[in-house]
Amino acid sequence: MKVLHFYKTYYPDSYGGVQQVIYQLAEYSSQIGVTSEVLYLSPNGRRSDVPWDKHFINSSKLNFEIASTGFSWEVINRFKQLAEDVDLIHYHYPWPFMDLVHFLSGTKKPAVVSYHSDIVKQRFLLQLYKPLMHCFLNSTDAIVAASPAYIEHSQVLKKYKDKTHVIPYGLDEESYPLSSEAKLSEWRAKVPERFFLFVGALRYYKGLHYLLEAAHLNGLPVIIVGSGGIEKDLHEQAHHLNTDQVVFTGSLGDEDRAALLQLCTAFVFPSHLPSEAFGISLLEAAVFGKPLISCEIGTGTTFINIDGVTGLAVAPADPEALSAAMVQLWEHPELCTTFGRNARARYEKYFTAKNMAESYVRLYEQVLLERAKAG
Repeated sequence: MKVLHFYKTYYPDSYGGVQQVIYQLAEYSSQIGVTSEVLYLSPNGRRSDVPWDKHFINSSKLNFEIASTGFSWEVINRFKQLAEDVDLIHYHYPWPFMDLVHFLSGTKKPAVVSYHSDIVKQRFLLQLYKPLMHCFLNSTDAIVAASPAYIEHSQVLKKYKDKTHVIPYGLDEESYPLSSEAKLSEWRAKVPERFFLFVGALRYYKGLHYLLEAAHLNGLPVIIVGSGGIEKDLHEQAHHLNTDQVVFTGSLGDEDRAALLQLCTAFVFPSHLPSEAFGISLLEAAVFGKPLISCEIGTGTTFINIDGVTGLAVAPADPEALSAAMVQLWEHPELCTTFGRNARARYEKYFTAKNMAESYVRLYEQVLLERAKAG
């Protein structure tokens, strides 16, 4: 079986949660008979069938962006050409230009949509986009959400319950090798013996301004790994609050992130808006057996982190509650051990790349069979 994944960005130009999901799915499904191609837009121009580990990447020139939506003049023909050579197209939503490409290309291939998130921020533009969005979602064979909570939370997905499936994101722990002792020693010399860790893009919905307020309240050490988005605002806020114990590392490579995940006391994930549909970095911390702190926002974050089992889930946008959760874990190391062990066990049961890939391949086969029966 040959599958084409289509999304607005991908490796090596951009790293993030959706890109990680595509990578894990493409890599692990290759072990069960699926050849995967990825098509995306790149400011660096055109790539054609470049090997990327066990799958292939293709890119078209990114011409411009409007409201975080990339556009390309050439990608319509590229998409049409690649689609002709595959059995199924796997779209990764949201990306409004993708919907347009789907219709302009005239493709009739079976199609699955991974519904990664509602569109939350661009509410005015969403009203203009809605007719196209519903035409697109109606035209596809199956839609996938990463958690049961998101189907219930999303007003869009509620309209498509009859063809929406739940397949949790999954990670392959071999993608996160243990850091060398030299790398661990390097970070031990830089960070406190105990600390809270956040890893992710510094976007508006990540709730990091509330984390800074919580750190101001409790004085506990926090390491923030990531860049972009509201980074400048966060630095200014940290300076204003005089939170010297909060360290911004900027973006880090895989081994450095893995080292900090190994060394941290707990992982804190303060996303406060439903734009955070799942939380891949929260799942990464579970892979490393770390206790978790997250906010209850009605999405997949508390599908990963079960309050009182794998960690603590607090009210969103509440620095006092976030501070109290941090203090509770800081003062009770035995609770950290229990939560971390449970987080690791939950990862092994529900969130492996093997489980995700096998579930998607079964869905692919179901969609292809139903198309074949329909003639």
